[in-house]
Amino acid sequence: MIFFGQKKKNDITDREKGCLLADTETNDGFVVFDRVQKSYDGETLVVKDLNLSIGKGEFLTMLGPSGSGKTTCLMMLAGFETATHGDILLDGSPINNIPPHKRGVGMVFQNYALFPHMTVGENLSFPLEVRKIAKSDRESKVTRALEMVQMGDFLNRRPAQLSGGQQQRIALARALVFEPDLVLMDEPLGALDKQLREHMQFEITHLAHELGLTTVYVTHDQTEALTMSDRVAVFDDGRIQQLDPPDVLYEKPKNGFVAQFIGENNTLEGVVKEIKGDTCVIALDDGEVIDATPVNVSEVGQRTTVSIRPERVEYNKERLQEGAHTLKAEVLEFIYMGDIFRTRLRVAGSENFIIKTRNAPDQEKLKPGQQIEIGWLPSDCRALDV
Repeated sequence: MIFFGQKKKNDITDREKGCLLADTETNDGFVVFDRVQKSYDGETLVVKDLNLSIGKGEFLTMLGPSGSGKTTCLMMLAGFETATHGDILLDGSPINNIPPHKRGVGMVFQNYALFPHMTVGENLSFPLEVRKIAKSDRESKVTRALEMVQMGDFLNRRPAQLSGGQQQRIALARALVFEPDLVLMDEPLGALDKQLREHMQFEITHLAHELGLTTVYVTHDQTEALTMSDRVAVFDDGRIQQLDPPDVLYEKPKNGFVAQFIGENNTLEGVVKEIKGDTCVIALDDGEVIDATPVNVSEVGQRTTVSIRPERVEYNKERLQEGAHTLKAEVLEFIYMGDIFRTRLRVAGSENFIIKTRNAPDQEKLKPGQQIEIGWLPSDCRALDV
């Protein structure tokens, strides 16, 4: 059987040490996970020692691949799953043993879960009836919730008479109708087409901030997470790999998983030759030597992966900033994408080095086979775990 408790210090792996940096203090949040673990079979933990504090009115997204533990955390918070170990608190009170309908939590699912035989008004009235709210109060609350999502004229329609976007709004209104302390959203935009999904991202974010809702949102879509969130918790292997605002998450990933999972990313491998304060010297596998910002680097001789975002690389010499490091490159593919150029290069032995440059009058359009020089600042180059 698995031991649901604290690991000994010398049993914690290097990657887990990095994950522990993502843990937050658990003493003053509106929603708190305090050393929460979850196992379905008594052997394997799908959520491992989760410490997470979410502020009142915060929009927090749990982001990660399938099986990373994010949805399980949401289901435990909603009350549909029970934590194997640890406590979950809402506004300072433990809710582990409180049934879902008594937690004051609104829930929006990917498939909307609207009752097809009920009208819109009846769908919204149902959670109020469950809570034994008087009929006169139910009517006013339903009207107010529909006005919030600009669906006041759809009171008597059935779900089958609504478009996907309209059903999504009704599902959101139903989650808000009883004025919950907390709103949980599980992949709510997954069934919508790209244009409508992007539109609804802004609508949901605007409504959440306008009403001061505390929102926990689950998705595997990184663009959704970066666009909508005050903070993003990136999950993998049952742990939070990094917890930060979107810009910090993208610009300053704390490990290789986050760098690869969030946005497009170039990687070059090598060995640490020198560490000097906020800079380290890396000998790449092809013999090139570059400077980088040490993140998960602890000693000389350690192998590392260097991470550089495609938009931080420049090939126009006039745009290279002072102190930029340069390398020779060969153009393998040049793609015109309207607002940007996307170029695939052979760099330091890698044939999948991507750069993205703004479409501007002075930006040269490259050709396959062309030899160029590229550059970036050492501060944009991060030495992470292999």
